[in-house]
Amino acid sequence: MTDRSAPGGSGVQASGARSIGVGGDVGVAISGDGARVVMLPAEVVRWARDVDAPPGSANLPGSASGVFVGREDELARLRRLLADEGEAAVTQVSGTRAIHGLGGIGKSTLALHYAHLHRHAYTVVWWLNAATTEQIVTGLASLALRLCPQWAPTAEVPERAAWAILWLQWHPGWLLVFDNVEHPDDLRHYLGTLPDGHHLATSRTGTGWHAIAPTMPLGLLDADAAVSLLCTLALGEGQTPSPHQREEADALAAELGYLPLALEQAGAYLFETGTSLADYRTLLGQVMDTAVGGIDPERTIARIWRHTLTAVEHRNPQAVTLLDAMAWLAPDDIPRTLLAPLSPDTRTLGEALGVLHSYNMISFSADRQSVSVHRLVQAVLRHRPAAGPDEHPPGRQDTEHLIRQAVPTQDTNAPQWERLLPHVIALAVTTPPHSPASIETAYAYHATAQYLYREGRDAHSIPLRTAALVHYEQVLGDTHPHTLTSRNNLALAYSEAGDLTHAVPLLEATVAQDVQVLGDTHPDTLQSRNNLAAAYYAAGDLDRAIPLLEATVAQFEQVLGDTHPNTLQSRNNLASAYESAGDLDRAIPLYEATLTQYEQVLGDTHPNTLHSRNNLAYAYYAAGDLDRAIPLYEATLTQYEQVLGDTHPNTLHSRNSLASAYESAGDLDRAIPLYEATLTQYEQVLGDTHPNTLHSRNNLAYAYYAAGDLDRAIPLLEATLIQRKQVLGDTHPNTLTSRNNLAHARKAAETVEQPDTANPATTPDLQHPSAPPDQPE
Repeated sequence: MTDRSAPGGSGVQASGARSIGVGGDVGVAISGDGARVVMLPAEVVRWARDVDAPPGSANLPGSASGVFVGREDELARLRRLLADEGEAAVTQVSGTRAIHGLGGIGKSTLALHYAHLHRHAYTVVWWLNAATTEQIVTGLASLALRLCPQWAPTAEVPERAAWAILWLQWHPGWLLVFDNVEHPDDLRHYLGTLPDGHHLATSRTGTGWHAIAPTMPLGLLDADAAVSLLCTLALGEGQTPSPHQREEADALAAELGYLPLALEQAGAYLFETGTSLADYRTLLGQVMDTAVGGIDPERTIARIWRHTLTAVEHRNPQAVTLLDAMAWLAPDDIPRTLLAPLSPDTRTLGEALGVLHSYNMISFSADRQSVSVHRLVQAVLRHRPAAGPDEHPPGRQDTEHLIRQAVPTQDTNAPQWERLLPHVIALAVTTPPHSPASIETAYAYHATAQYLYREGRDAHSIPLRTAALVHYEQVLGDTHPHTLTSRNNLALAYSEAGDLTHAVPLLEATVAQDVQVLGDTHPDTLQSRNNLAAAYYAAGDLDRAIPLLEATVAQFEQVLGDTHPNTLQSRNNLASAYESAGDLDRAIPLYEATLTQYEQVLGDTHPNTLHSRNNLAYAYYAAGDLDRAIPLYEATLTQYEQVLGDTHPNTLHSRNSLASAYESAGDLDRAIPLYEATLTQYEQVLGDTHPNTLHSRNNLAYAYYAAGDLDRAIPLLEATLIQRKQVLGDTHPNTLTSRNNLAHARKAAETVEQPDTANPATTPDLQHPSAPPDQPE
């Protein structure tokens, strides 16, 4: 570990408080975490307007030909609710419906049958796996592949998803099915941006929907429907059960708790093996006593599987190996290529997956190149104990091996990374307690986290960096240099997420350990100290930030030299701290000197040079020198857009700063639209409560106030103050600024008094640490 520098007339409509609708050759917004705002060529935008969907266009994950009983009333109710555009509770997102219930209850099956039953009433029916916002973006991107094959195959996922959103804005009358939504708020942006169709969501949670959509809780099947389903599955369609068989089915359905998934898997076993209902019930009773005190879905499924898995193993032992491995991956879109190393050849893999499919343990994608496993299936498999105290649970070691083999190289294209990403995260977050640690697995987590960092999504890397740190601590010890680097990585991810309550203590511990292990002036110690000072700065604690930065800059100059990039970065942070303390006499000369050195050492358009230039522009702005500030802001923003892209956080910060300068110059006609666009992008890229998003929201609210638009200013200031108190604390300087601005705005609503201007703050840049080597000794 040598240093900690970073490794290599439109007609478009939108409604809702945070929606966007744009056309021409303007960028199109994609909502949700990890989303982007991208620029589409004019010709591609015209295709979004002019291309019509072929009749019956859909990507439904299964057919409607399977057995479906006991949900007719729910289907009818669902149709009424989706067709009713006048429900008062859902006026912002009319046409949206959420189904929630426990795993295995049949939510997705109900949604699938609704989609098939009414598919000809819609222009397009599109199914989206929605456990994460990134999966939603990928699902939208696949719509572009279907409708615009002349362009989409050569475009990246964000561009395809942007095109899909624009197409949906142009063409009303579609149905989007968001399956397995974990966080209802993930849908908020989409529902506001896309008002002219129906949104149907399924979710295991019944909470959090009150501001999103009305819910329809889905219960267990009634006894008659459960018995009919079980008999049809076990005996085959068209077969009439005898009175004795129906009596046995009644008893078995009761033991299975009338849970649709349990009934389906029991029926698949009975049909596949020819076992009688009576014999199966006897076997089930031998596995586990009847659950007491309500239905426990995991226990119900586990009771079925003891002998289902035995039957599968007798037919194809390889199938059980594959299923055990799939338990630790994300449930949807598991590529066959990811599983291939567990089988000697393609034919063997296909036969094993076929057996699992015949027993209703997995489902295939339309092209059969990927498989999905029900989440309840995975939950049961993951809860089986390991053979010994120092061993992995079944399948865990195989899955870690698969992921280590599949992790791409740094220069691999984004689609490969994006498809693997949910599976690596799933592996990290399901790590069992006391699971054996592995340096190789830790590096797989780290490499994936670094991909997110390079994409500007380091805040999303927290589960990966947390898991990597646990492995390093267990294998290498608490103070090994690679462990310290991993801990520093995690702290900076927390900082990027705005979670300073976790970041600051972690950085303090890392600095103390760096001093003990590496010495007081080791470059890694200095970088950790610089990062800690920057975290203090971000927390508004200048009394600790400035002395620490002054000492660190002096040490960097002595150890690395006056123009080393780490020295320049630390000096830039010190200038920012002086500026925040109101000491412009020290801040401006330090900024100017640092910028000159950045240009000489790193070049005119290096991201660090651009950040330094943007900070110097703000220092001019803070000094009231708008004649120098505005041209410098404009030039810097243009370079950011060219070098980092339109939605990189640094680009957004530069855009926000330029809007502030326009506002100070009295040019609200340019300031307010720029603020509005920037805030929307911040919400999409960094999230609704990230400190930079809150800063942007505060600035927009103040611009509304300055324009005399108190009806928009006051609610926005109120919301920002509440969020700042929650995220930053009640006494943070930015919280105090929000409180002051709100007080002035409320007073102005009663009088004509003008408030003092609320100055925006510059944010220090954090130097991201490098990874330990691939195979540390």
